[in-house]
Amino acid sequence: QVQLVESGGGLVQPGGSLRLSCAASGSIFSIGIMGWYRQAPGQQRELVAAITAGGITNYADSVKGRFTISRDNAKNTVYLQMNSLKPEDTAVYYCNAAIYTGGGYKVYWGQGTQVAVSS
Repeated sequence: QVQLVESGGGLVQPGGSLRLSCAASGSIFSIGIMGWYRQAPGQQRELVAAITAGGITNYADSVKGRFTISRDNAKNTVYLQMNSLKPEDTAVYYCNAAIYTGGGYKVYWGQGTQVAVSS
């Protein structure tokens, strides 16, 4: 059984910062791409950032220069450092990961963490 557990969400003022964490646990052989998605009310879930096991990153245009994704492979954890937050960044943030448990890679999702940017 594999679980992804997120933490670090909350309420922050515009221009502020938050750091999200997502730790994978369970019967894990290896982890491929890890990523963060977000979903605002009434909108579709969208990719925010992704990172390969080798550290290659990809960002949505809306967060480039403000957000930084990183990972600690020894801890099976992915992070999202969010700076210069804007009200339009308000959403539920989900992490996901492609995880190999012995029967092939499968995509797993966290439960989501709320980020609210408001004065």
